[in-house]
Amino acid sequence: MSPLRRERKCQTMAITASRLTLLAALLAATTGFLAEAVPAWAAAAQLRAQAPGFYRMMLGDFEITALLDGTHPFPATAVLNKAKAGASGGRLNLFDHDPDEANALLAASDLTAPTEGSINAFLVNTGSKLILIDSGAGTLYGACCGHLIENLRASGYRPEQIDEVLLTHLHADHVGGIAPGGIAAFPNAVIRSSKLDAIYWLNDANEKAAQDFLRPMFEGDKASLKPYIAAGRYMPFEGEQEIMPGIRAVSLPGHTPGHTSYAVESRGQKLLVWGDVVHVAAIQFPDPSVTVKYDSDEDQAEMDRKRIFSDAAKAGYWIGAAHISFPGLGHVGVRSGAFIWLPGDYTTRMSVDPVTGQPK
Repeated sequence: MSPLRRERKCQTMAITASRLTLLAALLAATTGFLAEAVPAWAAAAQLRAQAPGFYRMMLGDFEITALLDGTHPFPATAVLNKAKAGASGGRLNLFDHDPDEANALLAASDLTAPTEGSINAFLVNTGSKLILIDSGAGTLYGACCGHLIENLRASGYRPEQIDEVLLTHLHADHVGGIAPGGIAAFPNAVIRSSKLDAIYWLNDANEKAAQDFLRPMFEGDKASLKPYIAAGRYMPFEGEQEIMPGIRAVSLPGHTPGHTSYAVESRGQKLLVWGDVVHVAAIQFPDPSVTVKYDSDEDQAEMDRKRIFSDAAKAGYWIGAAHISFPGLGHVGVRSGAFIWLPGDYTTRMSVDPVTGQPK
């Protein structure tokens, strides 16, 4: 290479290096400017709140709205029981006497105890009436729950629009929402439940004879029902009967003396709002013999569960479950000889085909 060409190449390299240095300086300055001028959106405060707790589906001509009252740690290790062959004295605590089964069933659903328990209620709009089935815990379970009214409002309805409240039974997490703090939440509604539950839970002698863990239930029932009894708007019913067109009471007396499910039917489609047939789905579907110590008659509750599981799996109707993860709408299925829970598909389709009654 000639001396002249070598000199020109050196000059070109020097100019290029100078330009690169200048570009790096400009980039550094710009980056610093942008860091100061552009807000750090990723540093926004965490909201730590869920979306409003309501979900809708159509059942024939009826609109069903699932309403969440709240979730709480369910004390599975303390309350789940199972009959043991050869054991005297009835049922034994599942986690004490068969922890391998209990923990294996939870692990199969990637869960550990305590499980998160949903408290669900279901609003039925028949087109002429608004019927609420169960009401949540109100103020009886503390801050975890008592959100049904706000979720009802978020769903587009108001408490004063409710015509009737049908209670599956009179445990605190089903009755407490009708009168949080002893004040009627549904000023125009008639409250209905099985007369058998009313006779049992409103009786002072039964409260005195009950186990200690059940006694607060009696007081919660009396406080919740008091404003409706005073207004003449508590109307218990007897036995299995049609409560109104499209809604029928179905007796399932194992969990409480008057525990009742409600069969909701429209255009050939059926939803059974079954109350407390299930408390811990991960355990009681594969092993429906597992009961809870809150059951008034654990043997009867086991028989009820097995019968309903079999019928629901065979007939394929919808289930509205109080204590399966919100929204608690789905079906009972069978896989490899065991019952399973099949959650309903999430859908935004609210129109109904006028011929088939199916969503479209």
